[in-house]
Amino acid sequence: MNRTTRKITYCGLLLAMAVALSALENALPGFVTVPGVKLGLSNIVTMYAVFFMGAPYALVLAVLKSGFVLLTRGATASMLSVAGGLFSVGMMLLANRLKASETMTSIVGAISHNFAQLLVAWSFLRSIAVLYYAPVLLLSGIVMGLLTALLLRTVLPALRRIGIKPDEGGDKP
Repeated sequence: MNRTTRKITYCGLLLAMAVALSALENALPGFVTVPGVKLGLSNIVTMYAVFFMGAPYALVLAVLKSGFVLLTRGATASMLSVAGGLFSVGMMLLANRLKASETMTSIVGAISHNFAQLLVAWSFLRSIAVLYYAPVLLLSGIVMGLLTALLLRTVLPALRRIGIKPDEGGDKP
């Protein structure tokens, strides 16, 4: 199988993993009782794509994840998802290019995701009160970014065992 076919196949598998992780997270009782704050398990998959597959695949994965959100939660949630996902991926790609650690890249991604969603919510509601939630989202972005980085580091060996391996010479080992 050539390199492009392998990456497209991996992208499909990663999308399936992201959807499964999202469904799992939605099925679990919320350990965070703050409205709008989630762990973001499917972001582990997006980070993997950023680190090991490259910008086009990470961006496509973010858009496809938003398509799943559209099908399961509606148009507003999908718009929040696509804005958060694309901005998050863009910022993680920038952090990765600047040689930030995986943990810092994850935190940047989580914070970026939250703030893009906050701006979309503000554009819908046109109330400055929405922006008062920014400190909560900043703190949750830091905490959840740390947790998702830890989870990615934990699942990488399992991904390698099932044959999903980073390309040789990638940005991160």
